[in-house]
Amino acid sequence: MGCNCRKKRKAKELIKEKEQERDKLLSIRKSWSDLNKQVRRQLTLIQSFGLSMASRGVTSKKTDGPTKQLRVLSCFGNLDVGGELIKCPHLKESKTPGKHYCGECGCGDRKGTHLVSQGEKYSKLDYPILSCPLKMPGFTNYEPSADNEKLPPMSRKAYIDTQLKPADIQRIKITIPDEDEESIIEIQEHLKD
Repeated sequence: MGCNCRKKRKAKELIKEKEQERDKLLSIRKSWSDLNKQVRRQLTLIQSFGLSMASRGVTSKKTDGPTKQLRVLSCFGNLDVGGELIKCPHLKESKTPGKHYCGECGCGDRKGTHLVSQGEKYSKLDYPILSCPLKMPGFTNYEPSADNEKLPPMSRKAYIDTQLKPADIQRIKITIPDEDEESIIEIQEHLKD
């Protein structure tokens, strides 16, 4: 009778091969899952963009003042009017002086994607339908803050939801631009594409 060393070695090799095959399959599944997530995210962005553009229409329809004030508060905070809410960490400064854009939503720094609270031109914050990747107050896809967001340290969304009064929101300075020829031409160009 032998010591069965060969059989034990062969069994260990078979187990190792099976583990390698399983790891390979898991890696492929993970890659496929990651690709699906990326595709779904891109489709969501395209759908959101389409809804926003359609809501604007060819006459550059605009959101109302209180909604824009909430959007500005959600993006820019309220430090400039004596509050304590800092700007969104995803708010990026544009290469265009005085303009900002969202670094989270995927729109990038382009004309038409600028977030402007006060100005003569139609900005992204003026769209009647507009989504926020963080689902913040003032945006079409807004979801109230969860209970765990209200615990210290309180999230920005929970702060807006629970700590601010209507008078605080009304102090946010905005302008709702008049319809201008350049904005109408811009929307017509987007619709052609």
